Amino acid sequence: MDKLLLSYTLEPPNVQRCIMRSILLFTSLVVSSSVLANSDDAYFARSTVKAFSTDLKNVLVSTMKASGPVTAIEVCNISAPAIALQHSAKEWEISRTSLKVRNPNNQANEWLNSILLDFEQRKENGEPIANIEHQEQKADAWYLVKAIPTGQACLACHGSELKPEVKNKLTELYPSDKATGFNLGDIRGAFVVKKHP
Repeated sequence: MDKLLLSYTLEPPNVQRCIMRSILLFTSLVVSSSVLANSDDAYFARSTVKAFSTDLKNVLVSTMKASGPVTAIEVCNISAPAIALQHSAKEWEISRTSLKVRNPNNQANEWLNSILLDFEQRKENGEPIANIEHQEQKADAWYLVKAIPTGQACLACHGSELKPEVKNKLTELYPSDKATGFNLGDIRGAFVVKKHP
C-alpha cells in the first residue's frame, strides 16, 4: 500500500496536473480582478458616450428644427469638437471615427478600422447596434469603442438622398467628405473613449 501511495504522489502527470490547476486558478483570479478593476472605467466611458451623444444630438436637432440642415452642418463643424472637448477631462478623451469619415481628422487608424469592420460583421450576424462595443487595454491607454447607430435625424446630412443645398455646404466645409450614403439602422461610426494612464 505504501509503495502504491508513493508511486501515486510522485507520479509526474499528477504533479503536472496539480501545477496546472494552480496556474489556472491563479490566472482566473488575476483576470477576474482586472475585469472588476475596469468595470468602473467601462461604466464611466459608457456614461461619457451617452452624455456626449446626447449633447451633440440636442444641439443638432434643435438647430435643424430652428434653421434647417445647412445651418446644422455649420453648427456641427464648430460644436462637435467643442462638445467632445467638454466631455474629455483629465485622463479621459472622447472622439468619433468611421469607415466613411466626414472630417479627415477623425480618420480611423488600422487598429480602429479593424474594430469598425468587426462591428459591421457583428451587426450582420444580428447583434443589436446598441450592444456593439469593444474594450481593450493597449500600451498607450485603455479604450472603449462603441458603435453609433444611424438614426432618422442623421439622414438629412448623412443619408443617400441629400438636398442640393446640403451637398453644397458639405462640399464647402468638408471637400473630402465620405460620410454619406447611410440608411436608417446602419452603423454610422463609433465613439472612441480613451483613458490615458
